[in-house]
Amino acid sequence: MKSWRKRVFFDDLVFHVFEDVYEPAEDTFLIADSLAQIVTKSDTVLDMGTGCGILAIIAAKKEAKKVVATDMNPHAVECARQNAKVNQVASRIEVRQGDLFQPMRKAERFDIIVFNAPYLPSSPREQGTWIGRSWAGGPTGRKLIDRFILDAPHYLKRRGKILLVQSSLANIDETLEKFREVDLGAKVIAESKVAFETIIVIQASHLF
Repeated sequence: MKSWRKRVFFDDLVFHVFEDVYEPAEDTFLIADSLAQIVTKSDTVLDMGTGCGILAIIAAKKEAKKVVATDMNPHAVECARQNAKVNQVASRIEVRQGDLFQPMRKAERFDIIVFNAPYLPSSPREQGTWIGRSWAGGPTGRKLIDRFILDAPHYLKRRGKILLVQSSLANIDETLEKFREVDLGAKVIAESKVAFETIIVIQASHLF
């Protein structure tokens, strides 16, 4: 097993964070609180960019019917699988490696899709490591956000919900508009001011 560099707690859950894996921070806990309030036993949940697996494990602990967790980082995939075992939900989470929706099957649809996106404006150099890729969002911070919004409606059930985290540095109004362009209504449901930015959670759902 790959060595872990830190242990993180959320409620009664414990997460080992491997080297080269994003450590849960203010943005993680903000979306975790939002997810915990809406997930039910009948939901199918997709946790995109799962990192150490925290959001997928919260959904599984809430007894979601099905949980899929994805990450392009192979170290995160291994980390999430180990944390699912530690928190005794390994049998209820399927962890897949791949870029955004690439690991999804064509017919898969979800009640809840959560994404703690890489959202900070960055240079190409800052995307050269696995940790860098976990937060670096390109020149405007929107490189992954815009790709996600374009494809997400195809994997969302008719009455489903998307929870997306981003920073005020990556243009919140543009995100709301991008959701409208793909026929999803969106609104800010939570926010937290930290240092030089505001972290927000956006909830989106089908308009029709």
